[in-house]
Amino acid sequence: MSTTDEDARNREHREKMARRKQARDKILATKTEERGLVIVHTGKGKGKTTAAMGMALRCLGHGFKVGIVQFVKGAWNTGERRALERFGDQVTFKAMGEGFTWETQDRARDIAAAEAALEAAAAMVHDPSYRMVILDELNIVLRYDYLPVAAVLALLDGKPGSTHVVITGRNAKEEILERADLVTEMTLVKHPFAAGVKAQPGIEF
Repeated sequence: MSTTDEDARNREHREKMARRKQARDKILATKTEERGLVIVHTGKGKGKTTAAMGMALRCLGHGFKVGIVQFVKGAWNTGERRALERFGDQVTFKAMGEGFTWETQDRARDIAAAEAALEAAAAMVHDPSYRMVILDELNIVLRYDYLPVAAVLALLDGKPGSTHVVITGRNAKEEILERADLVTEMTLVKHPFAAGVKAQPGIEF
């Protein structure tokens, strides 16, 4: 390619990017509202909790306080719990689940654990010192009807205006999706479990 052709290509690129920036700036100028969001990570693919913990790290990086309630993984010694607890008073981490329902095999016990976790979550959500509260695997306990969806919707409706609430877990209820401001569905394309690879520290927990 000649120097003349390369100069023309670079000039065309600059002009294209300038037009794109102008259009983008025009759109951004209309986005003036700032408020706490309800965020849902759902779907059959891996990464729902991982994405939520990444958002927690962003908040912590800005000096915000974060609360985390795990509705299912309480029985697991997870890497995210170890890491986030190092932030001291900036993070409140409550691992309150007792494992998946097929592990406990006790519906009454699972319901009691879910109710206790929701109570802890409500205390965080109603405390305006928390900028973000993560309700990890809440969708799981809602799917099994261990908690009424109405109770969760009431909690979301009563949260302080600047508080972000992140809900994770597959099979999110339609009512939760409708209430959410941001919904991401993780799609399963390929998973090593199907090839006989077990869950590993740093990847699954």
